[in-house]
Amino acid sequence: MRYAIGDRKYALDPDWGSLPDGYEFNQVAGVAVDASDNVYAFNRSDHKLMVLDREGSLVKVWSRVFDQPHGAHVDKDGNVYLVDRDTHVVEKFSPDEELLLTLGVKGQPSDTGLIDEEFLVERAAGPHNMPTGVSTAPNGDIFVSDGYGNCRVHKFDSEGNLLVSWGIPGTDEPGEYKLPHGIGVDNAGRVLVCDRENHRIQVIDQDGGHITIWTGFRQPTSVAFDDDGLVYVPELQARLSVVDADGGLLARWGGEESREPGQFVAPHCAAVDSQGSVYVGEVLEGMRLQKFVREG
Repeated sequence: MRYAIGDRKYALDPDWGSLPDGYEFNQVAGVAVDASDNVYAFNRSDHKLMVLDREGSLVKVWSRVFDQPHGAHVDKDGNVYLVDRDTHVVEKFSPDEELLLTLGVKGQPSDTGLIDEEFLVERAAGPHNMPTGVSTAPNGDIFVSDGYGNCRVHKFDSEGNLLVSWGIPGTDEPGEYKLPHGIGVDNAGRVLVCDRENHRIQVIDQDGGHITIWTGFRQPTSVAFDDDGLVYVPELQARLSVVDADGGLLARWGGEESREPGQFVAPHCAAVDSQGSVYVGEVLEGMRLQKFVREG
């Protein structure tokens, strides 16, 4: 399977990530890449955080216990941030698994009232009620999308102090969210929030100020960036969209639900390594992590 982004060419590596017996990619909810191109696969198997090298060999399995893996992020210093959705916390670890910081109170969701069947909450509240994604700014500030049971984005400093939260329940206006599902800080320092059930991405500044809204997505789940500023957007409805820094569409991969190698069922996360290769993890019936190697 081959794809393109303009003049760039990509090919699926069908053998990447062949795991030993007893290991599997089960609901790959989060993926991140560190400076050495190690790939962190945060998934819902018995081995919830697996680390693979660029060639796809299993390097390490973390011994930490997680309930419901969701978003994953590696910062510029190699620290690993993991969103454990159903325990309502985001945890920061050193590369050797030392717990450095916990955002939220484990097992204690914030009070957002009733949540309807389409993920619209009754009211906004503080951190967290089933958070979804995490990212960091170069200065160490931490941004969390708090989505399944809330409608907010929270900004913390590097020590874990809550600085500000923003967002209210809604479907139309800027600052209204219906399941903020993933988050990222782009190369220009803007914060991109996947407003999943509103099928859009809200672009805001680091203080929550509205910049613009990108539309045309089908349940965008997360964002990833490459060194050229391109934005990779997994969409739960079987495709990956790639846009430029202004939100202009450059490419769409997939689009029809399929278990065929190189196609997609339910993309949930993406990451880009130093060579420009793209990793896409899937949930629901997808349950896999695929690597697309940049060829030129």
